[in-house]
Amino acid sequence: MNPARTDVVVIGAGQAGLSAAYHLQRRGLDYVVLDAEDGPGGAWRHRWKSLRMETVNGISDLPGIAKPAVDPREPSSEFLTRYFGGYEEELGLAVQRPVKVTSVSREDGDPGGRLLVSTSRGDWTARAVINATGTWTRPFWPIYPGQSTFRGRQLHVADYVSADEFTGRHVIVVGGGISAVGLLDEISRVTTISWFTRREPVWREEEFDAKAGHDAVALVEERVRRGLPPQSVVSVTGLIWTPTLRSAAARGVLDRKPMFTSIEPHGVRLADGGFLPADVILWATGFRPELEHLAPLHLRGPGGGIVMDGTQVAQEPRVHLVGYGPSSSTIGANRAGRAAVSAILKLPGISAAAVPATWG
Repeated sequence: MNPARTDVVVIGAGQAGLSAAYHLQRRGLDYVVLDAEDGPGGAWRHRWKSLRMETVNGISDLPGIAKPAVDPREPSSEFLTRYFGGYEEELGLAVQRPVKVTSVSREDGDPGGRLLVSTSRGDWTARAVINATGTWTRPFWPIYPGQSTFRGRQLHVADYVSADEFTGRHVIVVGGGISAVGLLDEISRVTTISWFTRREPVWREEEFDAKAGHDAVALVEERVRRGLPPQSVVSVTGLIWTPTLRSAAARGVLDRKPMFTSIEPHGVRLADGGFLPADVILWATGFRPELEHLAPLHLRGPGGGIVMDGTQVAQEPRVHLVGYGPSSSTIGANRAGRAAVSAILKLPGISAAAVPATWG
């Protein structure tokens, strides 16, 4: 079968992908969104039920439609799946699913030519690709000596369901991010826990306002501009004291220990040489960008990352990464979708075809 033709293929229908789709449609570009999920919501479909909307910041601020009323106690997986689905339907966004993108390659050697997007449901060719696959499908598992000998349970936060499954077991939580401290608080209410991080966590006393968010995104953006692997925004912002976390600290939950040196069948060997028995190791160690399907384009540089100019890959202006680096957080996702479309409109053969839509 001949590939379907379009101006832009968006890969992924999470927050960044939907933002990009909104701006593509608003500017009159022909596009398609290819989403690997069975339904709307992106990675939020898979978040644990105890993650409530009161702890999620900025995620529902999609462009073009007023922010809906939010019950702060509603699970984020339920609210965001419903909201993203309604957003797609109300705006008539061109989302197709489930479609798994297997590779993106150049059709020929023409730098202004088309890109071939191969998928589980046929191929597309496009003048540009906006990659919005995020990180959820690439959980990062650190490797420690003796890890395979552990007789208890090891899991990543991507597989976490509920604290109740750990009742009566001693749980080690590894990681210094927002997920780690949130799960420490939750699990500590049903059983005993220990917290390990590679570095001493940095806590933030002041409120995290719009300026602080902008400054944090700028620091992450500078890193990817130099072609270095991206870091999370929280690595720049630090952890913010909330009433819930202050309460957890008062209960002794946030007693951080330096990283253990090895894992043994029934626990871990501590930095001071002591031994800590454990039944469960929960790795809250983050995620890596899902970019394997872009491998045929050879985008990575000698620094280990991809040299970026805003959302645009510096060496391949037909490819934009949203949900990568500074736009991997809710702070930068919407801005990235708009910026990617603005840059794509400057590509040869694109602007002449674009006719602004009359809505939004």
